[in-house]
Amino acid sequence: MPETSGTPVRIVDASLYFLPVEMRVPLKFGNQTLSSVTCARTKITVMGVDGTTAVGWGETPLSVGWVWPSSIDYENRHTALKDFTILLAKEIENYPIAGHPVELGYSFIEGPLENLRNKFNETRAPEEALPHLAALVCFSLFDIAIHDGFGQLFNCPVYSTYDKDYLPVELSQFLEPATDTVSFDGKYLSDYLEPSPPEKLPVWHLVGGLDPISEDDLTGSEPDDGYPVLLREWIREDGLDCLKIKLRGNDQPWDIDRLLKIGEICREENVTWLTTDFNCTVTDPAYVNEILDQLKIDDPVTYQKILYVEQPFPYDLEANRIDVHSVSSRKPLFMDESAHDWKYVRTGRDLGWTGVALKTCKTQTGALLSGAWAKAHGMTLMVQDLTNPMLAQVPHFLLAANIGTIMGVESNGMQFYPEASAPEREIHPGLYRRRNGILDGSTLSNTGFGYRVDEIQRTLPSPVYGNG
Repeated sequence: MPETSGTPVRIVDASLYFLPVEMRVPLKFGNQTLSSVTCARTKITVMGVDGTTAVGWGETPLSVGWVWPSSIDYENRHTALKDFTILLAKEIENYPIAGHPVELGYSFIEGPLENLRNKFNETRAPEEALPHLAALVCFSLFDIAIHDGFGQLFNCPVYSTYDKDYLPVELSQFLEPATDTVSFDGKYLSDYLEPSPPEKLPVWHLVGGLDPISEDDLTGSEPDDGYPVLLREWIREDGLDCLKIKLRGNDQPWDIDRLLKIGEICREENVTWLTTDFNCTVTDPAYVNEILDQLKIDDPVTYQKILYVEQPFPYDLEANRIDVHSVSSRKPLFMDESAHDWKYVRTGRDLGWTGVALKTCKTQTGALLSGAWAKAHGMTLMVQDLTNPMLAQVPHFLLAANIGTIMGVESNGMQFYPEASAPEREIHPGLYRRRNGILDGSTLSNTGFGYRVDEIQRTLPSPVYGNG
């Protein structure tokens, strides 16, 4: 661990809650289809050197299909994620190290997190071992809460605590450059953040693999709840200008046809930007290249609308060291599931990836360090959604505003479970409704992540760990 910062805090209490959420329509991740999710929320108390305490909050959806694609029974994986999160709550409450939240997150990820995962996996069959990505997601809510608590303790926004006054530790203590032309000596985290982050961001809409895009796709089972169903309705209702298209990655004719159909709607509805997401289902770059090349011939306008391609290949880069330069020579190619931390980003860069899709669900600390490493090496950034509802939406939005992205932020909680965030929407309507193609974070406060938790009328269930 780097030398302790000048404003250290330590963790003195932790509580954990599980909030079940049902989806209004199913969401398909690769070969997994989700109809519900458990959101894990934590309340962390931190203490400063003078004995003053403050409370921070963090939340992350335990999205089984995304963090742990597998043929293992869904409930087996779901239960394992919850059990591991409870173990983390116990471990974090007794974590003896003091430091800045970035130092605490970094030290925990580098040591106790993997140790605890290995110990947890000793009780499971080898084929049922909890993956590293799943462990990161389970830890992320605690990491987010520590950052929030730190901002609450010092009565300032979280992103103002990343300068050398609060974190006087050079990035060279956390990161290693990939070339001689890059150095992290004398560099601080704030050097890679936006000096004047916007309060409003363009928002991306997810077109899921099961989403109906025309009336011919309707089955009669669609919800009648006042929210749009067809893609064209969503575009008009929310003023959308950016669409992220989920593709299968193992069915070229279907993928090409999907792009052509959505491209036609985009022309008619004046949608400017598209991206394609294969969710790790492709193993040969030729698959993606052939789709892009065919699209360029059949529909050059739609081809030009594609701003970047997201994560076609398996997320385990060590086991799947695929040279992807041929894809990134056609379109910017962004790592998502593969970008566990900056070391994986470095490996991806060597293999030909040109961008990184950050997620707060892989920890606030990890996202910040990965973003700084990527920007220092000329890689482009995006912030992608894990269908974040409730409190999880806020750090997600703020990461995009402060790290600087290729185009806005993805946000699809309002598509799949809008009413799950109804209490939060009363306080922050612009973050839980997309209007004129943007999200608006101007209602956030200037303390911590700005949740304004005390004003949100939400009754929490009994904690599964801690006293609440």
